[in-house]
Amino acid sequence: MVDVHKRFGRLVVLDGIDFQAQRGKTTVVIGPSGCGKSVLLKHIAGLMKPDKGQVWFRQDCISEMSEAALVKVRRRMGFLFQGGALFDSMTVQENICFPQDEHNVGTRQSRIDRSRQVLSLVGLDGLQNRYPEELSGGQKKRVALARAIALEPELILYDEPTTGLDPVRADLINELILKLQSALGTTAIVVTHDMASARKVGDRIVMLHEGKLIVDAAPHELDDVQDGVVQRFVLGQASPEELAQIRQGNLSASETPTAPTSPQESSK
Repeated sequence: MVDVHKRFGRLVVLDGIDFQAQRGKTTVVIGPSGCGKSVLLKHIAGLMKPDKGQVWFRQDCISEMSEAALVKVRRRMGFLFQGGALFDSMTVQENICFPQDEHNVGTRQSRIDRSRQVLSLVGLDGLQNRYPEELSGGQKKRVALARAIALEPELILYDEPTTGLDPVRADLINELILKLQSALGTTAIVVTHDMASARKVGDRIVMLHEGKLIVDAAPHELDDVQDGVVQRFVLGQASPEELAQIRQGNLSASETPTAPTSPQESSK
């Protein structure tokens, strides 16, 4: 990414971002909820275009490509969406075969064989004929991850891979990310606000705050960063101003619940 800017109305989300993922490494993007981490990821995947600046994937400037041209580039990327985004009407095998079907890769049997290979990688071989509703939250994430690597991507994008999982299942996803990195040697970008996950899977951690990247460090270097915003996020501590507001009972208007003025309104 080179000098990437993105705003929605008056809200500036990305403000001159320069970012380059290291090939064969895992870069973790951290930051508070709503700071634009997922927007950053969608620009890298070509799902959004910047208002200004350029986004490159290898030698291709994807921010200037047509949607038709992007199809070939996206085949080289795997995307694990935050909620998994499995198709409820499809079996596990059909979900994993879907990107292969869309890109007309191989024969029907080779696609089935590939689905079994990637399910084995995530420890779920044997669940091919189940539907998403028959899976646990952790299993859904693992199936979605198997689908993301079905086309042997050069780059894997993870959007909040551990969100909604208990600590044990979250750690299992972290282990899978490490396993896939070792087995496939792909470049990975992980967006998360889970510091345990960030420290475990990241070769490098960057932090997005108010539209800018304010830190770029190895996991073991984070504790030495002197920036107060970074330290509070890493330690999971609210700012003195936020604490003072809570102690004084001064919630902002956006945080103050609006009570219904009548029984009729409360039932709407």
